[in-house]
Amino acid sequence: MPGARGSLIFETAHQMNFLTPFANAWHYRELIRAVVRRELAVRFRGTIFGWVWAIFGPLVMLTAYTVIFSHAVGVPASAKGGSFGSYALSIFTGLIVFNLFSELAYRSPGLLHEHAGVIKKSIFPSETLAWTAAIRGAVYAVISLGVLLVFELVLTFRLPPASLLLPLVVVPFFLFLLGICWFLMALGSFTRDVAHLMISIVPVFMFATPIFYSIEDVPPNLRIYLHLNPIGNYVEMMRDLLLFNRFPDLFLYGGTVAASLLIFFFSYRFFMQYKAVFVDVI
Repeated sequence: MPGARGSLIFETAHQMNFLTPFANAWHYRELIRAVVRRELAVRFRGTIFGWVWAIFGPLVMLTAYTVIFSHAVGVPASAKGGSFGSYALSIFTGLIVFNLFSELAYRSPGLLHEHAGVIKKSIFPSETLAWTAAIRGAVYAVISLGVLLVFELVLTFRLPPASLLLPLVVVPFFLFLLGICWFLMALGSFTRDVAHLMISIVPVFMFATPIFYSIEDVPPNLRIYLHLNPIGNYVEMMRDLLLFNRFPDLFLYGGTVAASLLIFFFSYRFFMQYKAVFVDVI
């Protein structure tokens, strides 16, 4: 019953504040931890090398980029990372960010359908599915990030001190991804067309994100449009910290973080507002 389900939520939609999503996640922290642990265990079940594959994939990819692009002709100078990196590291940094986003964009519309049996038969906090999906994806992204840092250390013999400030970019990016998950989960519960839409537009969206190029390589009159893409902004900010040893432009950082927090809270509120309806439509 909607009343019973609502009793598990700390505040109703009109009473929510910014801390409500965190308080709710903390309340269900054991459930989130158990689901994440199970999903991570299932990923490599039945394999001989297990978690070695999580490292091997990014390692092979970055090795290939290094071999192919380290002496490439016509590579934009701004994308090479100056004295702190190479074009391969620049591409890989962008792919870590974009692949995490694309994984969640593909999976989120079907999350409620994927767990429909549990949601329909019990009082299950469906909003926690966004946390488990985002944490699961973040684990593999962190592994890729570790491979990136090792390669950078091998290629440049140092890690930029600015990389210590990485949490200032990673945390709002994670909250942004959570917001995307909640929003797509809500829309995907009403129609499976959302999943097909993501499959169609995410690959195209990749070319509007500065992965194989830098925003500095784009004509100045077009840069403002690229900055409307939060994923691209996070790619550039990650490169600033990891490759260029500089803190991102404060205006860009502040605007991107503010937009991320807005998306995070709006999407959570949107999801919780229609949460009772999902049981009937999935």
